[in-house]
Amino acid sequence: MSRVAASDASPWALVIEWLIAKPSALSETGTHKQTDRKGALMANTEPSMDQWLKEAKQSENADQCGMFLVHNGVVRVTPKKEVREGVQGIGDVSQIEFSYDAAGVDAAVEEALTWPGVYYVRVWLNEGVLSVGESIMYVMIGADIRPNCIDALQKLVGHIKNELVVEKEQYA
Repeated sequence: MSRVAASDASPWALVIEWLIAKPSALSETGTHKQTDRKGALMANTEPSMDQWLKEAKQSENADQCGMFLVHNGVVRVTPKKEVREGVQGIGDVSQIEFSYDAAGVDAAVEEALTWPGVYYVRVWLNEGVLSVGESIMYVMIGADIRPNCIDALQKLVGHIKNELVVEKEQYA
């Protein structure tokens, strides 16, 4: 039994999105689509979390989910080394160059669907040169109970950020 439901793609679904039960969920909507250098679908338009939640609640296993959580990672002005290591004097971030391992993210999503209580996973990743305030990623997890949902979101976002993306900060 699949732990993620297939859903019909909305016109905003021009971005990378892993819906394991129906990989073809990115339907032709008549909206211009473009691909990144790896051939994955992408766009500048961010997904609607209202739409994502609506679709998640209509998914095949929605009745198993007692909670949905969303992570929205954005480009911040404070350098990563300053936040994580306390390094001072680097300067403000003006933008980042962002890329990712699409096959690795796909595998991570499939793995997340095997974790305790996880029934729904959806991921959107941006790519290219992103300015401060722009979204880097969205991750949605649907799980049976709060601890499983929180743990899965933390684990999946951590894996994506630490192993599957490249962020090169550019300073003002």
